[in-house]
Amino acid sequence: MKLLKNGRLLINGVLQQVDMLFDDKGIKKIGSNLAEDDVYDIIDAKGNVVLPGLIDVHVHLREPGFEHKETIATGTKAAAHGGFTTIMAMPNVKPYPDNVDTMKAYMQKIENDAVVNVIPYACITKGESGKEISDMKELSKLGIHAFSDDGVGVASDEMMRKAMEKCKENDGIIVAHTEDMSYRRPKACMHEGIRNKELGYLGIPSACEYAQFKRDLDLVKEVGGRYHVCHMSAKESVAYLKEYKQLGVDCSGEVTAHHLLLNEMDVKNTNYKMNPPLRSKEDQEALIQGLLNGTIDMIANDHAPHAEEEKQKGMETAPFGIVSLETAFPLLYTKFVKEEGIFTLEQLVHWMSEAPAKRFGMDKKGKLAEGYDADFIIVDTETYRKVDKNKFYSKGKNTPFDGVNACGWMIKTYCAGKCVYNNEEE
Repeated sequence: MKLLKNGRLLINGVLQQVDMLFDDKGIKKIGSNLAEDDVYDIIDAKGNVVLPGLIDVHVHLREPGFEHKETIATGTKAAAHGGFTTIMAMPNVKPYPDNVDTMKAYMQKIENDAVVNVIPYACITKGESGKEISDMKELSKLGIHAFSDDGVGVASDEMMRKAMEKCKENDGIIVAHTEDMSYRRPKACMHEGIRNKELGYLGIPSACEYAQFKRDLDLVKEVGGRYHVCHMSAKESVAYLKEYKQLGVDCSGEVTAHHLLLNEMDVKNTNYKMNPPLRSKEDQEALIQGLLNGTIDMIANDHAPHAEEEKQKGMETAPFGIVSLETAFPLLYTKFVKEEGIFTLEQLVHWMSEAPAKRFGMDKKGKLAEGYDADFIIVDTETYRKVDKNKFYSKGKNTPFDGVNACGWMIKTYCAGKCVYNNEEE
């Protein structure tokens, strides 16, 4: 049994100076001046802020198949470093987890190597080919209830309709990367707006995202079931999500940290190249307002590590994606909570913990409360230090935020009552 003392715990939206008794089975008791016992391992939070462990529903661990970019071990250590105690791993790995045998092997590898909770997605279609629905019924028997073809959109209307029907039958949720490739020309590498013309690159229009998103919303309105859209970037997507929620459609959406922090005018090199791209200032503002007014449900990361030599190929040929697990909370906290006061700490934690837990059925996660899992973080909300990509636990160093000064860094991360990251040991 362990006893956390001298921490300021975020409980019901308020920081409270209370103690917390916990073990590997969960949080046992929260209260003032809990009695110390010789059998307790005493953890001194030293007056720092204690928050529920962060949850990221959009992470690329790359393993199996692309271990030169990331592994389950390095990716989950990066998650712990960034305060994430539960992550959901996207299925664009090799072999694709689109059948029971492959998924079982994948889950065993996760069990062996992960230092935080990892929930794997299964593919919507076999091999993410858009041609045949994966075996959702049998996969659901393994406890897999979230299905995605992230990295590509499901092009066929009929295939997406069938996928939604099958997913609904098995009480799952479709998690969609919406991208209509008919809008995207070869070598297009950033938003079609102002900055791409200044730099001389082909642009990706917002319709590439929102046209297929609108298609999906119409289908889920017709079919029913649950639907979640990945990495929203366009103001039109925000408007559509709001409209269809008002119609009673069971839909939700995420926005990434980088789409909140940056826009097209910030683009300098391939570390600013991601898909969907950084869009206009107007789009960025719509995303922020979408969170504040409840249209957008949560913040995710789309952590997408690449080898350094891959990112050095130039804007037109370098792969899309940036790493973000280790920087998301400090950067968002510093800008939006501490310095500009646009978000409260309660709101930020809700979007990065409680909301994803609720939407994806993680019943005992997302809160500091008795009976909940002992997944929590101790955070230094005062000390500023610079992002240093060379100190990342991730294999990926592809970040546009190297050298940015921020606070809100993790001191310790606990997952299932075990300390999985300890800044004091560095």
